[in-house]
Amino acid sequence: MMGTMDRLQAMEAFVHVVQTGSFTRAADRLRLPKATVTTWIQNLESRLRVKLLNRTTRKVSVTADGAAYYERCIRILNEVEETEQLLTRTTASPQGRLRIDVPVSFGRYILMPALPDFFRRYPDIRLEVGCSDRPVDLVDEGVDCVVRGGDVHDISLVARRIATLRFVTCAHRDYIAQYGRPEHPHDLLAHRCISYFSGKTGKVFNWDFSRKGERIELDVQAYLSVNDSDAYLAAGLAGLGIMQVPLIKVQHALDKGLLVRVLPEWESDPLPVYVMYPPNRHLSAKVRVFVDWVAALCEGRDQIPLLDEQLGLLQHHERAA
Repeated sequence: MMGTMDRLQAMEAFVHVVQTGSFTRAADRLRLPKATVTTWIQNLESRLRVKLLNRTTRKVSVTADGAAYYERCIRILNEVEETEQLLTRTTASPQGRLRIDVPVSFGRYILMPALPDFFRRYPDIRLEVGCSDRPVDLVDEGVDCVVRGGDVHDISLVARRIATLRFVTCAHRDYIAQYGRPEHPHDLLAHRCISYFSGKTGKVFNWDFSRKGERIELDVQAYLSVNDSDAYLAAGLAGLGIMQVPLIKVQHALDKGLLVRVLPEWESDPLPVYVMYPPNRHLSAKVRVFVDWVAALCEGRDQIPLLDEQLGLLQHHERAA
């Protein structure tokens, strides 16, 4: 029979096998003989009476039961690690695995360029970054914290506001030259507009405008709708119509005159951005330092410089214009 310590070691070995897809690489990570790792996994499967892994001569893949067990193992091992850190406050620097999930654009344009600074400050933290726009179940998926835009609907989470994204309505200069510039939000109903819809629900997001106490919300009846922010920008840069988009994604194109703001006297509702995490009386040091760091990173920021990839897309359209 496996003791508690043996089970924790076997869980850790199982997690590494799943993450690496290989008994050999998992053993290398753990600095253990491959035979030891193999025996531990076999003992786990025997104890649980389920098959956790599919083994072939070429690869190792996780079964459905194994995937569910993997998520539980992650949570248990994190709890053990956090408990040990809680009792060893003398540790100079937070350490251990930190799993986060952020929107794709946030990860690409804000987080990744700044991570060298994070790792200089906290070299003992192992960061796992998921980039997605889907809802994340932090507890079931073993995620420590998420960054999300929009109103907070999950009241079970602690939400700390870290930024506000401003939106602008704009179009390619060639579109304006051909179709003219709308003078009022209702004029958009006669224009070609590009909408954004939810990949999860299929819902098309309405556009909103405010000016001097007057508020208008429009279903623009777009002739093109997309569910990816990069595709949305590409459609606008191709001159396919008017779009309502975060300023951070189009500032460079506006400065270059490639895109033109329309209805500039009308404001659109800003989008709050939050970092969220489960409530915990003993918030782990690694979560705490990440939350504080990302909040400082975003403080006072409503626009950011674009990366080469996005600049290349803009420059391509500049040359084609």
